[in-house]
Amino acid sequence: MAQIQPERNFLGLEIREPLVRYANFKAKELELTNLHYLYGNINSSLQVILQSLPLGILQWVTIQFPDPWFKRRHSKRRIVQPQLVNLLAHYLNPMGTVFLQSDIKTVAVEMVHCFQQHPNFQRKHPETWLPTNPFPVPTEREKFTLSRSQPVYRALFNLIIPPKSS
Repeated sequence: MAQIQPERNFLGLEIREPLVRYANFKAKELELTNLHYLYGNINSSLQVILQSLPLGILQWVTIQFPDPWFKRRHSKRRIVQPQLVNLLAHYLNPMGTVFLQSDIKTVAVEMVHCFQQHPNFQRKHPETWLPTNPFPVPTEREKFTLSRSQPVYRALFNLIIPPKSS
């Protein structure tokens, strides 16, 4: 995406440090000055990263194929939690977009539910999963899942700012 849209900045946040080192190496090798990866846990690191930036700075946020944390006692480790959704509502610009994608239906349903519970997010195509990725570059996990003829569950949400009451 950074190659296709050099006028935009891209930031990836990843919990596996070796992947971050490799991705930053590749970005440097490709001379992509608009692409950066940070090592961290989104649930504890994102607020620290964003707190010095102006509200509404983000245009797109994608959460793609997060770790499902299948065991019930580990579900609190899942990325999409109400606190994250609330944080994104502050830092997305008006009419900003969130794209969710998973190959685990229960995880996708849970992510969608978290965003639907927030009054400032509205799901596009609320009756169905998106059949295709709106981005021209699929993730490695997406390519792998589709190559096995397995479904990918996708949803888009727009940030809606309610009118101020008078």
